[in-house]
Amino acid sequence: MQLRNIGIFAHVDAGKTTLSEQLLRHAGVIREAGSVDSGTTRTDNLPVERRRGISVKASCVRFTWRNTMVHLIDTPGHVDFSAEVERSLWALDAAVLVVCAREGVQPQTEVLFEALKRQQIPTLLFLNKTDREGADVQRTLAQIRHRLTENAVLADDADALTEAVCASDDELLERYLEGESFSPDFLKERLQLLVHNGELFPAYAGSALKDQGVEALLNAIVDLLPPPEKGQKLSGVAFATQQDRMLGRGVWVRIYGGRLENREAITLPAGRDPATGEERFVEKKITQIRDVEGGDAGTLEAGGIAIVYGLGDVRIGHVFGEKDLLPRRVEPGSLRTPLITVKVEPEKPEQMNDLRIACEALSAEDPLLQAHYARRLNELQLHVMGAVQLEILQEELETRFNLKAQFSKPTVLFRETIAQSCEGFVAYTMPKPCWAVMNFLIEPGPRGSGVSFKSVTPGREIMDCYQNQVVQALPLALKQGRLGWPVTDIRITLLGGSHHQYHTHPLDFIVATPMGIQDGLRRGGSVLLEPILHVRFLLPPECVGRVMSDVAAMRGEVLETLTDDDRAILTALIPVQTSLDYASTLASLSSGRGAMSVRLHGYQECPLELGATAPRRGVDPLDTAKYILAARNALEGGIFDDI
Repeated sequence: MQLRNIGIFAHVDAGKTTLSEQLLRHAGVIREAGSVDSGTTRTDNLPVERRRGISVKASCVRFTWRNTMVHLIDTPGHVDFSAEVERSLWALDAAVLVVCAREGVQPQTEVLFEALKRQQIPTLLFLNKTDREGADVQRTLAQIRHRLTENAVLADDADALTEAVCASDDELLERYLEGESFSPDFLKERLQLLVHNGELFPAYAGSALKDQGVEALLNAIVDLLPPPEKGQKLSGVAFATQQDRMLGRGVWVRIYGGRLENREAITLPAGRDPATGEERFVEKKITQIRDVEGGDAGTLEAGGIAIVYGLGDVRIGHVFGEKDLLPRRVEPGSLRTPLITVKVEPEKPEQMNDLRIACEALSAEDPLLQAHYARRLNELQLHVMGAVQLEILQEELETRFNLKAQFSKPTVLFRETIAQSCEGFVAYTMPKPCWAVMNFLIEPGPRGSGVSFKSVTPGREIMDCYQNQVVQALPLALKQGRLGWPVTDIRITLLGGSHHQYHTHPLDFIVATPMGIQDGLRRGGSVLLEPILHVRFLLPPECVGRVMSDVAAMRGEVLETLTDDDRAILTALIPVQTSLDYASTLASLSSGRGAMSVRLHGYQECPLELGATAPRRGVDPLDTAKYILAARNALEGGIFDDI
């Protein structure tokens, strides 16, 4: 039997889950398509999803169509759950992107298409809700060609499809223009190749709710989308987790090559050795492999997707086998990164430890949450996307962990950088035994460049193994700058220094690096950076003036204003800090007829009086005596913990 691994993606409310239900009904998996409004859909299986009518977690189901087994991953559409979409990209060979034929291409649609294109994932388009008043297939197709790709074509327009296929090859186009006709099999073969290569994007119009165009899409999934390539050497990735009452924590795994079997021993990373800095490993045995439907599969073959139990707390994104054989890697936060943080407090103070454990479990499922407990402040913090995610987290803590929790008012996650080039110095030579001397050059980098490091120090001054420890310690050193925020957009050069043949302890350079870096940051001065959103408003014409005024009041900048039939489209750049609650303001002033969608534009300088500093969670490395004492006391557990 042939196999397809596909995902369905869409902007929120485009009808993606309803389409998934119709695909399952056509394939005979369910008798009737479930309803999002009534909470009866197959892919929204969490209680909170059924109650709220939105997808929170990506879910995988399977069906068979024309002797082809299809693994279908239904992803959330709301931007607050973009992390689920990112992880789904690891598992796919192809995709269906749903676009609402009434609302057209939304900013989140653009983000999703760009991600699919960047990962070279063959994609079909489904123009949904053609039964709705105001739907316009041709207008939507024009938007797709303008904002997403010029290579989109309606699949039911035989002439346009033939012309698009022939236009991909000069010789073929010449034959077509001379009047030569081509057989359906020839055109289908060429179309399939173009789709596989990401050079053409057939669009299927219809209505999932009214079951229009669904069967044509099903046939296209089988005929046009590629089967998985199957390698011989083991290569796979963990892309999601789930809990089972009997088996414990399970990991969703996609295997690209080789195979996994029940009772097989798997080597997993177990952190770095505190003495040498070398990666440590532990061996775990697979206790059970379950297929997508929850049955005991016994093995997971190349090209397949299954749930693997017995691997403990293996993290999302872990690679099994050969990393270089993976067709793609999706970095966390590539679609959208959390821009706000909240403090989480238990209903009863004595439940703080239980709450910490629960939040760490949620963070293992979604690494972008970055659950962090600051012992010195007795504070638990989470990084979150928005208000909807907070509501879901609160429900999950109560229903899954029996914990009632309160969230503080959201705080924007600022960043900081250095104001001017400078040098940072550290001489960690007391109290003995210790010796780590380093001199760093720290320079400002372009916006969005992140952190780069290089060394011009010869090994005779600082041994290579100690220089590796410097690299290992940089995340700790840059976790909080002088303003308390993560440091970015800098270039760091290790200019020189020394180790000592007798006095240098294996961890001295890990302890000393934050001291040297923070010394440089103090000398160079700090610049506060705030996140800026690219916002797209859909407005009744009479609201445009008010919204433009509000954008200016929020320290924003209007980029463009367009009129589209009975509504206006306004795009702007607005700081996150001033726009946290604007969605509710917009709903009120537009009587519910206005909408806004956002994506991160980047970071820009912000005057300190308009921003905020953050309290230091651990001991300041420039408070040398306390820091050295705290670091030495924490060495056994690893100083990458909050000290």
